[in-house]
Amino acid sequence: MGSVRLVALKGRLAASFFNGSLRGFQRNPTLSIRCLSSNMSPPSKAVVYEQQGPPDQVIRVIDLPPVEIRESDVCVKMLAAPINPSDINRIEGVYPVRPPVPAIGGYEGVGEVQSLGSAVRGLSPGDWVIPSPLSSGTWQTYVVKEESAWHKVSTDIPAEYAATVTVNPLTALRMLEDFNKLNSGDAIVQNGATSIVGQCIIQLARIQGIHSINIIRDRVGSEEVKERLKKLGADEVYTESQLEIKNVKSLLGGLPEPALGFNCVGGNSATLVLKFLRQGGTMVTYGGMAKKPVTVSTSSFIFKDLSLRGFWLQKWMSSERAKDSRPMIDYLLDLVRRGELKYEMELVPFEDFHVALDKALGKLGSHPKQVLTF
Repeated sequence: MGSVRLVALKGRLAASFFNGSLRGFQRNPTLSIRCLSSNMSPPSKAVVYEQQGPPDQVIRVIDLPPVEIRESDVCVKMLAAPINPSDINRIEGVYPVRPPVPAIGGYEGVGEVQSLGSAVRGLSPGDWVIPSPLSSGTWQTYVVKEESAWHKVSTDIPAEYAATVTVNPLTALRMLEDFNKLNSGDAIVQNGATSIVGQCIIQLARIQGIHSINIIRDRVGSEEVKERLKKLGADEVYTESQLEIKNVKSLLGGLPEPALGFNCVGGNSATLVLKFLRQGGTMVTYGGMAKKPVTVSTSSFIFKDLSLRGFWLQKWMSSERAKDSRPMIDYLLDLVRRGELKYEMELVPFEDFHVALDKALGKLGSHPKQVLTF
């Protein structure tokens, strides 16, 4: 990138620090002059992309100048932020909702309040906050947004859990509660059980007295994976090859037929979820890691009356749902505090961002969720 182009990019990104777009700068070209006065943020280091494309090709880490902290703004020093699949999809340009470019990456994280605008009353320096609703621009050392964009969380939990509580654990909680009414003693079935959503579903179901039947892919070390999931509370864990039998329900033993199933894989793995469901059961699809379609037999609709639904957290959190979700987030973080909710993550210093990105892209083998620490 040439020096003139880089300076222009830095200026545009600084001007659009609040929403990841260029529109604020375009509406008010004097913004950079006004920012020279009053309260200012520290300079920030940020992960940016000028265009959509392969993340390892379009991403750059650059320095951004200070921006103005207006009277209702809060300046937050980021502590941790994950690299989620949806973050990668936004950079690639294939996610349904994405910020206009140039943009700062990241959509979730936790930070510590650094400084406040004069009108801010609900937060103090040192408080921990997360973006609520989720918003772009968490892959940077300092973020400035209005007070209403932040939700205060407890500081007595590991930062990596506060940084990741919204996208995955909240998805698990809502899917368990929003489709079929489940009672203690009921059962659910899911594929992708090793994902963070899958791990959370196991633990949240256990807390509610709900049994879980879990499907994992065939892999080296699958027996160790099964044991880890059972320690989290899984009742049964099967590899896909173990389910290549005509009557999978013969494996249930004393467990009830599941009323609800969760699919984040697609293809044959989704078909296995459907085979377990009881009459009138529902399968909820929230991902498609195999990049293969969900295929359903005609008899599943006619004779079993199965329902297929979908869940997308971003849609669920539209409008006023962000405020509704805050007590749920507090509940999930309280479970973390009590040791009742945990999942695998790998912490990576922000300066090693490109290593974390390669791991998140699967270029360096299989790794847990990558969480940047600042």
